[in-house]
Amino acid sequence: MAKFLIVDDSIFIRERLKNILVKHQHDVVEAENGLVSIEKFKSESPDVVIMDITMPEMDGITAVKEILKIDKTAQIIMLTNVGEQSIVLEALQTGAIDYITKPFDEEKLINRIKLAMMN
Repeated sequence: MAKFLIVDDSIFIRERLKNILVKHQHDVVEAENGLVSIEKFKSESPDVVIMDITMPEMDGITAVKEILKIDKTAQIIMLTNVGEQSIVLEALQTGAIDYITKPFDEEKLINRIKLAMMN
């Protein structure tokens, strides 16, 4: 069982991810933007972060950079909309380990998470 930090400004997306992860026996902590994610990362020490790219307050790329300053081994998976490929590339170059495209299905999501956690 792993602890996940889900970071997305959409309550719907956070709930959908949370329901899937809890169903697969994982603990979940949530944050509504990049700024809050940094504080939650410090206080909760999640095993994996699932980070949206486009959010108010602080975007996902900036949050990834800040989290990696705290823990350079942080396992961060980006959550992206179709069409944000250049931003995804930047996130991967910054230190994210993988990405998931919205909309996602449960099986693909769990498979990507398993692969990411093997790194």
